Amino acid sequence: MANPEQLLIIKKGSRAWNRWRERTFRQHHRCGVDLSGANLSSMDLYGVNLRGANLRGANLQRADLSGAYLSDANLILADLRGAHLEGADLRGANLRGAKR
Repeated sequence: MANPEQLLIIKKGSRAWNRWRERTFRQHHRCGVDLSGANLSSMDLYGVNLRGANLRGANLQRADLSGAYLSDANLILADLRGAHLEGADLRGANLRGAKR
């Protein structure tokens, strides 16, 4: 289940998310991101930092993830149909069972 605070922040867009994530990392040295099962369809997430995030079962249909940092992310069973992934960093991401 997605972290409600994190879900509110990412719905404000990539600029707000990346600012929050950088601030959180600086303060706590590590930030567990849990957006599992979240509906992020059709969102503009261009360049968003989701390294190591738990996006298991997330609905990312038609989301713009161009240039997004998704390395080591858990995308198991995520719905990526129609998502824009040009230039996205998916190194080490787990895409098992993801819909494309």
